[in-house]
Amino acid sequence: MPIRSDCHMHSLHSGDSHASMEEQIRSAESRGLESLCFTEHYDMDFPYDRNPEISKDRYGMFELDMEAYRSDFLKQKEALAKQQSRNVPPFEIRFGIELGLLPGLNVRYHSFLEENPDLDFVIGSTHLCGSTDPFYPRFYEGRTEEEAYREYFSFALSCIRSCDCFDSYGHLDYVVRYGPHKDRDYSYEKYSDLIDPMLSVLIDRGKALELNTAPFGKGCREQNPSASILRRYRQLGGEMVTVGADAHVPENVALRFDTAAEVLSACGFRYYTVFRERRPVFCRL
Repeated sequence: MPIRSDCHMHSLHSGDSHASMEEQIRSAESRGLESLCFTEHYDMDFPYDRNPEISKDRYGMFELDMEAYRSDFLKQKEALAKQQSRNVPPFEIRFGIELGLLPGLNVRYHSFLEENPDLDFVIGSTHLCGSTDPFYPRFYEGRTEEEAYREYFSFALSCIRSCDCFDSYGHLDYVVRYGPHKDRDYSYEKYSDLIDPMLSVLIDRGKALELNTAPFGKGCREQNPSASILRRYRQLGGEMVTVGADAHVPENVALRFDTAAEVLSACGFRYYTVFRERRPVFCRL
């Protein structure tokens, strides 16, 4: 498999996963990967009261106990080191995070990152449009799918313009995973007036773009973002693409990574990118 590192992964330290770190590691090893990066959720100021689908006893699910997360990570890293001392092929795990971006949070997120300098990798993602998560069908009620998608992309653009606290921008067209018809009627061209400025900001600031394969498990035809967006990012001068399955359960680790490699190659990329100590490392496809 050309892509040997899954750079977007969750465990029970994220409020929407019950998988142990060990289970995710074992799954990655069984799929022939050489490394992974845990990227647990932290969505500062998530508006739980405006997302009534989340019960009150689940308020705080997008907060992150960094000390518990770090402790578990170091425990798993130590266990892997002991295995490797017994001549088991080396497997690398890295310490990352996925930040839920909102306009106005950039300074606070930078302060958080300064307090946690041992992070290897930071994904910035737009999980909300205003105060609503497009995950919920309520977001699409009373308007066309195109209107909903355009509102999301417009808000995501404002997040990217106001926040530079990340290394790679996650699942750029996240909204299409959950639309009434998902990506059936969706195309880059229909929304290029909003997507092109997003790509330009990322490139100008030296940020990577993520290829996220989770949509393949949600009834979509393509990954996030679509091949047309990846191709456009390359045309505009973008070079860094991180790859992750956004797995919350072991069976989704490295989902469709063979397809991801084919898409990247077809879009003109010869490398994918991983981050160690917040620095990019290029890996040949």
